Amino acid sequence: MNAELLKRIMRAIANGSQDDLEQLAARVIDRERQSGHSRLANQLEGIMSKPRPQVGRPEGGGSSDRNLSQLPVSRRHQELLATLLPREELEHHMVLPPEIEKRFARVEQEFAARERLGAYGLKNRKTILLYGPPGCGKSLGAKRLAWNTGLPLLKVRFDALLSSYFGESASNLRAVFDSAKAQPCVLLLDECDFIAKSRSNTHDIGEASRIVNSLLQLMEEYDAPGLLVATTNLENSLDDALFRRFDDVFQIPPPGEDEISELLRTTLSAVKCDDKLAWKKAIKELVGSSAAMVVKSARDAAKAAVLGGKKIVDTQILLAAIDENKRINE
Repeated sequence: MNAELLKRIMRAIANGSQDDLEQLAARVIDRERQSGHSRLANQLEGIMSKPRPQVGRPEGGGSSDRNLSQLPVSRRHQELLATLLPREELEHHMVLPPEIEKRFARVEQEFAARERLGAYGLKNRKTILLYGPPGCGKSLGAKRLAWNTGLPLLKVRFDALLSSYFGESASNLRAVFDSAKAQPCVLLLDECDFIAKSRSNTHDIGEASRIVNSLLQLMEEYDAPGLLVATTNLENSLDDALFRRFDDVFQIPPPGEDEISELLRTTLSAVKCDDKLAWKKAIKELVGSSAAMVVKSARDAAKAAVLGGKKIVDTQILLAAIDENKRINE
């Protein structure tokens, strides 16, 4: 730790500034992680997450998101079991086929009308499984749901959750679900096949099987006030019993020509495009690509135009960016 950071910590202590101390602690954690001390950084985050006496704050101050003291930690190493994504980091604009857009909108509408539905003995969809190829927007779908419902997004950290000690992984998983029940959120199990692989496809009858059983039980009992969103690229590898635990299961497909066109034009809206740009040719080149690749190709083209001094995206620049990304993804 350098001298300047130490002096700032001492000043914050002397001034009794809790906000400054928390910001400095976050900087210390970031420096340790950048130095390759990941275990220490995770343990420091765990220490910071422990409940502390609340210091009075000005009316209206602070964030609407949950703070670290409310995040679940592992019992053995006090590592954070989930990461809170700040609202300003929630990308939420999606370009989807109409039928998929309707299914997202239905989840959001039912959440908004959950009390009205409850008056008739009905429940809103709370558990959603999104599947599809890499880069199609599954994680973005979870962020979109968090943004449109106004809920914070809590992403489970499987690296901290899984343990080689008997029963500890299941205990950590329960702590995550308990946290989601205590505070409304969108609980994201990103790439959930990591912990939910079919029990019939593995020879491991130990901890891996126990955590699948635990997840099935927790899903069966799930009645938290927010939403649970799981994503996977490998839907065929998931335990069959898991599918029955979700209120809704739908695929996020690769973008079609209409979606590719909108993605390209939206991404390139910040720069000038040549009036003679061959949009149809570019779209044809991108058919079958993921939404992420379409967006990256457009951004690469925009950067090439700016750095090249032309400041105008023409057909040659856009097709070159598309070709480069296609070769990278082959």
